[in-house]
Amino acid sequence: MLKGFKNFLMRGDVIMAAVGLIIALAFSTLILAFTDNVINPIIARAQGGKSAGLGWQLGQAGNKATYLNAGSFISALIYFVIFMAVVYFVIVLPYKAIQARRGVTVFGDPTPVKTCPACLSADIPEAAAKCRYCGTDQPAMPERAAG
Repeated sequence: MLKGFKNFLMRGDVIMAAVGLIIALAFSTLILAFTDNVINPIIARAQGGKSAGLGWQLGQAGNKATYLNAGSFISALIYFVIFMAVVYFVIVLPYKAIQARRGVTVFGDPTPVKTCPACLSADIPEAAAKCRYCGTDQPAMPERAAG
C-alpha cells in the first residue's frame, strides 16, 4: 500500500505540478506586493484630493462599508492578468515543451466537434459515426482540404 502511494507521489507529473504550485505561490506574493505598493497608489492618485482611493462614497462620509472602491477592483484585475501571464510563461510553456519532448501533447487545441441532429448534443467528436448520448447515426463530415 505504501509502495503504491510512493510511486504515485514520485511520478513526474505530480512532482511537476507541486513545483508549479510552489512557484505560482511565490510569484503571487511578489505580484501582490507590486500591485499593493505600486499600482494601488497610482490608482488612488488618479482620484486626486484627499480621497481614500478611486471610488465613490455611497453613504455617510468616512464610512468604509459604503465606499465603492473601484481602484481596488482595477488593482485586482491587474493582479489577475499579471499572475496568469506569469503562470503561463513560467509554468505552462516550459511544461508543454517538456511533455512535447516526451511525445505527449498537453494543453493542445480542442478536437473538432459537431452537433447531433437528433438530441442536439454539441460535443460529439467530428469523426463519430454514432451519437454517444442517443445512439443516432451521424452524417459523414466532408473531408477537409489539406492546406
